[in-house]
Amino acid sequence: MNTEQASDEVTDSIAHIEMHRQEMAKEGSLAAACNEALRKLQDLLKHEQEELHGNGPHPQRTANVAALTEAIERVKRMTGAKNPGGSSNQRPGGGGRRQPPTRGANPGQARNKGRRTMGRRGER
Repeated sequence: MNTEQASDEVTDSIAHIEMHRQEMAKEGSLAAACNEALRKLQDLLKHEQEELHGNGPHPQRTANVAALTEAIERVKRMTGAKNPGGSSNQRPGGGGRRQPPTRGANPGQARNKGRRTMGRRGER
């Protein structure tokens, strides 16, 4: 088990990126905020990996890489990027019925059953 902690500089950078992501998510879309945070975290990770490979193994650099990787995975989970088996038929809330598969001339278009009245007969 690695007892070394990430450097203060990397920890502060991760916290700053997270605060900026939260502010952007309040003002705009979560996806855009997460994408920008991912880009910044990946740039930081690339820099740390270059330092690690250039200067040889160092416990603190290894801890920095681990902390950045964990932060990247957390942001990816927020965007749903790690959900390859997800169904497009489900509602965002998670619950809901699946739509039956469509058949016929227009498989991409849902079947239109028209408006049904509740117990009343319309004039024909």
